[in-house]
Amino acid sequence: MCHVQVKIMLKQSLQQKLLQKLSPLQIQTIKLLELPVLELDQRIKKELEENPVLEEGVESDGEEGKEVDFSLSNYYGDESTPSYKLYSNLQSKEPKKEYPGFSVKESFQQYLEAQLGYRSLSERNRELALFIIGSLDDDGYLRRDLDALVDDIAFKVGLECTPEELEQLLKMIQEFEPTGVGARNLRECLLLQLEVKSASPKVEVALHIIKDYFPEFTKKHYDKIRQALILTEEQLKEAIEEVIKLNPRPGGMIDDSYDDRAQQVVPDFFIEIREGVVQLSMPRFSVPELRVNRKYADLLMRSASHSARDSKEAVSFVKQKLDSAKWFIEAIRQRQSTLLNTMNAIIDFQHDFFMEGNEAKLRPMVLKNIAEKTGLDISTISRVVNSKYVQTHFGIYLLKYFFSEGMVNEQGEEVSTREIKNLLGAGVDAEDKSKPLTDEELVKMLQDKGYKVARRTVAKYREQLNIPIARLRKEL
Repeated sequence: MCHVQVKIMLKQSLQQKLLQKLSPLQIQTIKLLELPVLELDQRIKKELEENPVLEEGVESDGEEGKEVDFSLSNYYGDESTPSYKLYSNLQSKEPKKEYPGFSVKESFQQYLEAQLGYRSLSERNRELALFIIGSLDDDGYLRRDLDALVDDIAFKVGLECTPEELEQLLKMIQEFEPTGVGARNLRECLLLQLEVKSASPKVEVALHIIKDYFPEFTKKHYDKIRQALILTEEQLKEAIEEVIKLNPRPGGMIDDSYDDRAQQVVPDFFIEIREGVVQLSMPRFSVPELRVNRKYADLLMRSASHSARDSKEAVSFVKQKLDSAKWFIEAIRQRQSTLLNTMNAIIDFQHDFFMEGNEAKLRPMVLKNIAEKTGLDISTISRVVNSKYVQTHFGIYLLKYFFSEGMVNEQGEEVSTREIKNLLGAGVDAEDKSKPLTDEELVKMLQDKGYKVARRTVAKYREQLNIPIARLRKEL
């Protein structure tokens, strides 16, 4: 027991020492690796604003190899940084390409605020309504309790109000387009849409079902509903069809994502096929050339060194800024190099896919495969592929798309689990919806196609594909 405890303590001590040995440069590089190109652009702008010795620009011939003044040389001592490490040229020698961004014209919130502009409201009520609109989630629902909103408004806007006032304003917002917006749950969302439909027997039955038998409806207990409302199968089918036509995500009619970061996606990599060869490039247009302003750094150091008061603090400040600039420039360089190495390894591994765009050509690939190819840690590869996009001649893909585990078919060939999922999805799409396939039947379907998959594996893939169990897929 004692021997085991010593081992655990040694392991923990070793881990702590390893963590403590991460240099500022390594920490900076790790942080930058995770950023997609648009966020990197913002991060560089922020660093330029906060660090006076860091600047954009090309190293001029007069500055190339220039010795920094005595005080700056003394400051660095034996660790003097060579010129090439104080300058980062991330620009291509070729003319800059205009790489496309993919953006939405109007956010969901702006769309609702525009409709609010047509309502005659007091300044106070307009402020409250705007707060409610800003509290809606991406699907157009208000998930917050009105009592909680009252507290938020008092704290953030400085307005006193009651839940009853907010209820009235919410009712007004629920009249906006798209119909169903502002609902507090799915049931209310469906009711809002049914209530504006032209009156008809099937709409009346649909309203009755959602109002009084919503739990039975969600569980597809159609026989219970039919018996309770004394309906024929045809009447029930028509009413259910009315409900199915409704939109459970009214916010999604504008766009699937509305936050500021999702307004525009710029690919981090571009792949072209030229004369049968896969060509990789990166959008360097948004990564400026960076350098340490030697003259300004020297001026700061002179001033700090000759300051009679607080000279130690002043020198320390300049030292910190110089170090920060040096680490940032090197971290940007290492980020670009790591991204290129990783993407080249992915291209090499998935070469056939990038040539043809045929999903069946995707090989099983996990983070470890790329880590071994590049000599990088798995955690580094994970950071690189997170939130990064590549544009090909057949579409734009998240890098995560290319990673999937594998299995062996009856012919002994290794195939991607993505291929299994595609077959599973196609089988469900083609099934008789009045008698949907159970997981056991889906297993048999895959076995007939040459893929030996366990039932629990099918259940896992089905859940990952957001396919409900057979009972919930049943239609009349």
